[in-house]
Amino acid sequence: MSTAPDVERDLSPAGAEHQRPRRFQLSLGHSLGLVVALIALIVIGAVTGGDRFLSTSNLTTILSQAAVIGVISIGVTFVITAGGIDLSVGSVMGLATVWATTLGTQALANDVHWLLLVLTALAVGTGAGLVNGIIIAYGKVVPFIATLAMLVAARGFAEVISGRQTQIVDVPGFTSAFRRSILGLPVIVWIFILVAIAGWFLLNRTTFGRRTVAVGGNAEAARLAGIKVARHTMYVFALAGLCAGIGAVMMLSRTTAGASTHGYLYELDAIAAVVIGGTLLIGGRGTIVGTVLGVIIFAVLSNVFIQNNLDQSMQSLAKGAIIIVAVLLQQRFSREAKRT
Repeated sequence: MSTAPDVERDLSPAGAEHQRPRRFQLSLGHSLGLVVALIALIVIGAVTGGDRFLSTSNLTTILSQAAVIGVISIGVTFVITAGGIDLSVGSVMGLATVWATTLGTQALANDVHWLLLVLTALAVGTGAGLVNGIIIAYGKVVPFIATLAMLVAARGFAEVISGRQTQIVDVPGFTSAFRRSILGLPVIVWIFILVAIAGWFLLNRTTFGRRTVAVGGNAEAARLAGIKVARHTMYVFALAGLCAGIGAVMMLSRTTAGASTHGYLYELDAIAAVVIGGTLLIGGRGTIVGTVLGVIIFAVLSNVFIQNNLDQSMQSLAKGAIIIVAVLLQQRFSREAKRT
C-alpha cells in the first residue's frame, strides 16, 4: 500500500535483532527530546502565565482539549505506520456528530438508550473509514486522493443532513454520562487514556501491529511473507474511522451539539502530532507514546499562546516551525535507520 518508495530492509531474524537496539536508542532519544520540549513549554507557560497556567482547572482544560484530537491522532498513527495517509478523519468526525444528532437517531435513543447515539457515531466513523480502505486497497487509488475525496464528500454530506444547522443533543443521560469527572479527570480524558493504552498494545504487542509495521516498511515483502496486504490496509483505515467516531462522541459530550463544521482541519493537526511524535511518514515505524506527547505539546503550546493573548497567526507559525524541525529530524532518523 505504501505510496513511498520501498525501503530496503534486512527482514531476517538476525538482521532484525541487529537493528532493534539501534532503533530502540533512536526512538528513546526522540521520546526524551519530546519530553524535554514539553517540560520547556510548561516552564514557559508557568513563567509567563504564573499560577493561572499551573492551576488545576487550566491543566484539566489542556488535557480536555488534547483528548479529542489525541484519539483521532492514534488512528492516524496506524494509517501512517502502514505507509498511508488519511486526510478525511476531521470531516468523518463532523459527519458522525451530525448523523448521531439527527432527529431520527435522537428519537430512537430517547426510546431505547443513549448508547444508541454513541453506537451510531461509532458506526458512521467506522463505515467511512471502511469505504476509504476498500477504495484504497481494492480500488488501487492512492490514499492521498481517496481520503481527500472522502474529506470533501463527508463534509458535504454532513451539510446536507443538517441543513448547515447545529443540532443540539437532546437525549437524556448522554451529557451527564460523559461530562462528569472520575478521580478529578473528565470522562473524555479517561477515554483518551484508554484509547492510547489500547493503541499502544495493539501496535506493539499484537500480530495486527506487527503486520501494520511490515506493510508500511515494505508492502511487497509483507505480501511474500504471507500477509494479506489489501485486507490489512482496509482494516487499518477502518480503525482510523473508528477513532474518528470515538472523537465524534467526545466532541458531542463537550459541545452538546452536532455540526458539519466539527473537526475542521483536525486531520492536519492529527498528522502534525503524529509526525512530531516520531512516526515515519514513509511508513514502517510508529509510536503511540510519541503521538500522545505530540498532541499534548500542541495543546500546551496553544494554551500558552491563549494565556498570553498572542496572535493566532503566530501560533500557526510556531506550529509550522515545529513540524519542519520534526520532518528534518525524521530524515535524519531515516538515514540512521538505513545505516543500521
